[in-house]
Amino acid sequence: MWDNTVITMLLEGTRDTLYMTLMSTLFGYVFGLPMGIILAITDKEGICPNMVAYKILDFVANVIRSIPFLILLILVIPITKLVVGKSYGSTATIVPLVIAATPFIARMVESSLKEVDKGVIEAAQSMGAFIPTIIWKALLAEARTSLLVGVTIALGTVLGYSAMAGVVGGGGLGDIAIRYGYYRYQTDIMLLTIVILVVLVQIMQGLGMLLSKKLDRRRR
Repeated sequence: MWDNTVITMLLEGTRDTLYMTLMSTLFGYVFGLPMGIILAITDKEGICPNMVAYKILDFVANVIRSIPFLILLILVIPITKLVVGKSYGSTATIVPLVIAATPFIARMVESSLKEVDKGVIEAAQSMGAFIPTIIWKALLAEARTSLLVGVTIALGTVLGYSAMAGVVGGGGLGDIAIRYGYYRYQTDIMLLTIVILVVLVQIMQGLGMLLSKKLDRRRR
């Protein structure tokens, strides 16, 4: 059972899972970070209130987050085919993962920025700082520890989503667990994939929390 073929398969599954998780989280922040910033600053208590912009983004975020990932995975198959040319495999899974991760990340960014002390923002405004400067040097700088903690949460969430994608041939450890643990009743392989997923989440969260604590000490 535990020959080189199985070991190689698990190693490749781990590689594909990390690839999907890291790339999806990266692109999730490419879209989610600006979205979260806009949500934070256009809120009625933000530095640039704009209820029209806020309501639109708020609605989009709520709608996407309300759709279960497996259903979203199927709904965006035409978009996935358009972007990568196919609807299965680890690269194709990145598309729905990014779509699912973006509003989740945006909400975390929004929450982190809203936790920034109002006094810091008022001080920047009193010195005549423009909105981009306030965002960069006040909001993002003061919220960096919270934002980094959010990255670790996002990584864990996206990793879980990537495992679900195995149901439709998304690749990675989730695909291995479904093909061997469910269809072939090889419980030992399924349990091992679960252990690997748990270890990956723990490593990501441990590194993220360690880095956030170091940044927090520097700020003090």
